[in-house]
Amino acid sequence: METRAEIGIIGGSGLYEMEGLKQASSVSVATPFGEPSDVLVVGELGGQRVAFLARHGRGHRILPSELNYRANIYAMKTLGVQWILSVSAVGSLKEAYAPLDIVIPDQLVDRTTQRKGTFFGRGLVAHVAFAHPFCAGLSRVLSEACVDAGARHHDGGSYVCIEGPQFSTLAESKLYRSWGMDLVGMTNMQEARLAREAEICYATLAMVTDFDCWHPEHDAVTAEQIIANLGKNAATAKAVLRAALARLPIARECECASALKYALVTPAELVPSQVKQELAPIIGKYVRE
Repeated sequence: METRAEIGIIGGSGLYEMEGLKQASSVSVATPFGEPSDVLVVGELGGQRVAFLARHGRGHRILPSELNYRANIYAMKTLGVQWILSVSAVGSLKEAYAPLDIVIPDQLVDRTTQRKGTFFGRGLVAHVAFAHPFCAGLSRVLSEACVDAGARHHDGGSYVCIEGPQFSTLAESKLYRSWGMDLVGMTNMQEARLAREAEICYATLAMVTDFDCWHPEHDAVTAEQIIANLGKNAATAKAVLRAALARLPIARECECASALKYALVTPAELVPSQVKQELAPIIGKYVRE
């Protein structure tokens, strides 16, 4: 059974499976950080080896704050994933980004407080450059795929990641708009950080479900309204993802591919043996036993 895959897809709210995966098999991946959100489904789609993970678990069982982000990205890394295509439901903070639009953000702001967003620590210090949190090359692939699929999309934008699970207060929504934020969501920051540490290219299809509560016609955002748009967004996302797969692989000449080259601070001889073993899929080419 072939369990290797170069391309990972993380499906967000409304996207819990990818139809059409050929020779698909469910793979349970053990990680030093616990269990991923669900089994990873590995198969062939559009001539590419793909590993699919439902971010919140099939049936949507896991809160954004409960997600084991480290296990999810680690599992992708151990399967050989080099590119992660993320799909995320977001609220819009700009009139120009309407419900059912797609935005491919290029910046992130963190407003979370309860999450673990690094593989490092426990005797190994690393400081990874993160000025540009999304892979520019992979984001370009998603943008071109949106055109191929005939999906209305916008390139660039700042995504503010909030703790949730509650939606923003009106004051918070207005605050984020005053900061110049474009989107509000609950999951992408930790995924992007960990993907960069794992030297995986990461980009997001941010699927707009609502205008958030700042908008005079959307001042009472409800889960019912959002769920109604999730199904419509999921169909569009699948079409875009298929178009993106046709454009991959691409040359990995980005900063993602060598993010750890100058980031590891602790001398190799001082790194605890257990940490070296557990992080071997991530640091193995830089730090050996």
